[in-house]
Amino acid sequence: MKRFAIAFTVLLVSYGSNVLAQGCSVCTKTAQSLDARGAHGLNTGIIYLAFLPLVIIGTLGLVWWRMRPR
Repeated sequence: MKRFAIAFTVLLVSYGSNVLAQGCSVCTKTAQSLDARGAHGLNTGIIYLAFLPLVIIGTLGLVWWRMRPR
C-alpha cells in the first residue's frame, strides 16, 4: 500500500508540473521587456506571493511532525 501511495504521489506531482509550467513563458516575456528595476520588482513580487503558502505548508508540516505518535 505504501508503494502505491508513493507511486501515485510521484505521478500526480509529475503530471501537475506540466500543467502549471504554462505561465513561465508569460513571465519570461514580461521580464525580458522590463528594465533591471522592473525585473527586480517582478522577482520580489513572485517571492512575496510564494511566501505565505510556503509558511502555511511548513507550519502544517511542523505541527504534523510534532503530533505524530512515536
